[in-house]
Amino acid sequence: MIGAVRLNVSDLDAQQAFYENAIGLPALERSGEAARLGPPGGPALVELVARPGAPPRPSRSTGLFHLAILVPDRLELARALARLARADRPLTGASDHLVSEALYLRDPEGNGIEIYRDRPRAEWSYDGGGVRMATLPLDLDGVLAEVEGESAQADGLPAATRMGHVHLQVSDLGAAEAFYHEAVGLDVTVRSYPGALFLSRAGYHHHVGVNTWASAGAPPPPPGALGLDRFELVLADAGELDAARERLAAAGVAVEPGGDGGVLAPDPSGNRVLLSASA
Repeated sequence: MIGAVRLNVSDLDAQQAFYENAIGLPALERSGEAARLGPPGGPALVELVARPGAPPRPSRSTGLFHLAILVPDRLELARALARLARADRPLTGASDHLVSEALYLRDPEGNGIEIYRDRPRAEWSYDGGGVRMATLPLDLDGVLAEVEGESAQADGLPAATRMGHVHLQVSDLGAAEAFYHEAVGLDVTVRSYPGALFLSRAGYHHHVGVNTWASAGAPPPPPGALGLDRFELVLADAGELDAARERLAAAGVAVEPGGDGGVLAPDPSGNRVLLSASA
């Protein structure tokens, strides 16, 4: 599963206020020039690191397409939509993906965000062994109907909220598949989207998405640029982590220690992933 997503930001206070008020993720910890945000009683989902002098990410480069916050049910998706409306934060899209219902927007520094809820797995369908997904219009009125009659506003996202997946812009799909499937060990779940690939573990529709829609052949952003610094992929156990470490070494990937026994590795497009083992 996906752990915390770390972002380099120009204005830490403004970004923290956005994630707290519009998204519903308060600061679990604020220390100096960094803040860890997550639902009360839940894990940290977003880490913000102040980099006021960092270069912006070029428009044509690899990096974050969006981070995807998974809420536990449709009611919480409706509450998230109402929260965004109260904060006057416009959506950039809203889609029914068959396996999920999703809202899309950007934070004040342009980082893509998805907030979504999954349909029960029993309702998923499969095509040729892969999970069947699509991009259809989402019935926003139907979603908002879930909160009709609520007398109180939910303060934030519930403790069961998780980082559901991360979607990346990459320069080459083949190289990305070799890294995330062959070296890291994720399963390919969806190939039906032109210019995109979706991968996961344990049969989920996707923990990692990659696309070349605006980044085919593009370089990575400058080192330390604003935007994605790294994301965490939590493997099942220490044995799975050791196996991934060995496959990365065999593939010639330069890795470095990631803390707490984890491994920090760049994918072929320069997106950094912290591999760790579930406690």
